[in-house]
Amino acid sequence: MKGWQSQAAAAASGATPPPASTSFLQLEPYSPPTWASHIPLVPTHRFRLGILPTPIHEWRLPGLPEGVRVLIKRDDLSGMQMSGNKVVRKLEFLMAEAVQGGYDCVVTIGGIQSNHARATAVAARYLGLDCHLILRTSRQLVDSDPGLVGNLLVERLAGAQLHLVTKEEYATLGSGALLEQLRSDLKSTGRKPYIIPVGGSNSLGVWGYLESSQQLKYLLQLGGDDPAAPMITDIAMACGSGGTTAGLALGSALSPLGGRVLAFGVCDTPEYFYDYIDGLLGGLGAAPGGELLGGRRARDLLYVIQARGAGYAISTEAELRTVQEVAAATGVVLDPVYSGKAVHALLADIRARAEEWRGRTVLFVHTGGLLGMYDKLDQLEPLVQAHGAPAVRLQVRQPNAQP
Repeated sequence: MKGWQSQAAAAASGATPPPASTSFLQLEPYSPPTWASHIPLVPTHRFRLGILPTPIHEWRLPGLPEGVRVLIKRDDLSGMQMSGNKVVRKLEFLMAEAVQGGYDCVVTIGGIQSNHARATAVAARYLGLDCHLILRTSRQLVDSDPGLVGNLLVERLAGAQLHLVTKEEYATLGSGALLEQLRSDLKSTGRKPYIIPVGGSNSLGVWGYLESSQQLKYLLQLGGDDPAAPMITDIAMACGSGGTTAGLALGSALSPLGGRVLAFGVCDTPEYFYDYIDGLLGGLGAAPGGELLGGRRARDLLYVIQARGAGYAISTEAELRTVQEVAAATGVVLDPVYSGKAVHALLADIRARAEEWRGRTVLFVHTGGLLGMYDKLDQLEPLVQAHGAPAVRLQVRQPNAQP
């Protein structure tokens, strides 16, 4: 298994190594990569909240057609409590703004098993801020204690205050109105809340993966003259709130990284994501169709592929079978809500159009979310029992007993 992470190779290639881990939880001045320095909205500071950079390695997916190469970017290894690029990379910039602005609490919103909500709760506690989470659940459960399954356990251990709403209330009012309502309630009690949108996806949060594009360029340069070092043709990831995709698409367009960006939408429609990402880029000063983007818009920078299946956070048996097969073949565990759906759709497309994919090298960005799997135990159990090795009783022998 090849990894491109040698410091010596980095020095030989002229790449700048990433900051030392001693900066963890430190507020640092931020300077953008040279290729991004002309973007009008540039953050001034960031917190080091993740264990970064995360590694890249070969990923031999089951049933991958001959001639197609897949690598995996392991942002699921950015730290167990903060797992996932779509979480920690955005929060590094968002939490810096919250602390510098003198806010005393943060408020965000998501589904009942939101990875973003869990990471926000942990990051807030790291930095001495209170955290309020608006979580979407069913009408049947909204007036009940949500329990301690998956992300909920970490959120509640970290002291976050949970505010439950129904899926219908969320759909009718929208996340922005619900956040504004809780902001108003908190301000009326003398608090100063900092609002983080769903998934941490706003224009400031986009910088999380703009910066990651520089890390990707650095890691992929580490092969030096190694003929096995990858030339990436495609960068793929799950797309849920759009911020990760926006940062990667802009980074790929502006930096030497290159590569076609493939966003596997796990909710909403491709048109929604194109429009939303146009708005995020516009908020950075990179107006869609403007000079900075060379006249391009979001739909020119990336391809959104429908991967939501039966619906957001609703897993089909085929999707869960892919999760089980990939784990059994490679040891990489995918969460069913994001990366599991994305890899299922990616493999289906590669297998259906094997000749068109031949000769391509795909970098898949694993965005974490392991804790959310515990909400799918009932669906995963029969797959594991049917296809996994059974548990057996070890026949324990006494020290001097004959076999």
